[in-house]
Amino acid sequence: MIPGRLIGVGLGPGDPELVTLKALNAMRVAPVIAYFAKAGRRGHARAIADPHLPEGRIEEALAYPVTTEIAFDDPAYVGALSAFYAESAARLAAHLRAGRDVALLCEGDPLFYGSFMHLYERLRGEFATQVIPGISAMSGAWSAAGLPMTWGDDQLSVLAATLPLAALTERLKRAEAAVVMKVGRNLAKVREALSAAGRLADAHYVEYATQERQMSCKLQDKQGDAAPYFSIVLAPGAGRRP
Repeated sequence: MIPGRLIGVGLGPGDPELVTLKALNAMRVAPVIAYFAKAGRRGHARAIADPHLPEGRIEEALAYPVTTEIAFDDPAYVGALSAFYAESAARLAAHLRAGRDVALLCEGDPLFYGSFMHLYERLRGEFATQVIPGISAMSGAWSAAGLPMTWGDDQLSVLAATLPLAALTERLKRAEAAVVMKVGRNLAKVREALSAAGRLADAHYVEYATQERQMSCKLQDKQGDAAPYFSIVLAPGAGRRP
């Protein structure tokens, strides 16, 4: 029997109309649809795909054992996620060995801060793989904000808000344009780092980019330090303009 293929399907940041034709075609023909989700929920990627999925597909919901309950660098978190990814890879491998293609749905782009990468690395040595790129969350965010990010030869830095304050501040000082991902509970630290780097006045905050709950504003106008998982902070460049 010819083994199936693992297909990483990038679905974009949230708007179902931003799903590419290539991603749409992959979902329509793959007999198995897999997706990550928080326990007891459908998951963001599955919700994006909902208008596009035909009936009769086998679905594999891969439910995280933890999400933000434990710090990401805690050994307990690392151990729980490692076991989860190994078990999830084994579940998908059973379909692949039976000759069934598996479309693993991914919000944003599969190879940009995506959980897909953990299964991809575990399975790519045994099975054929394909990766279908998707519109990234940062692209959706700066489009939602109507914010030109890079001018001329501006260099763009993508930073994680989980960095220590001193490291985040230093990188923002050196960056010409910057996108800060993984904001969530780190918003207060991001504000402090941008202020120390002299970038706060121009920074923008976006949550739920391209989704119905989308909200965008100057970071200085954002009330409070609460931010959802799907939030991004943008610091635009100011390079040469004609």
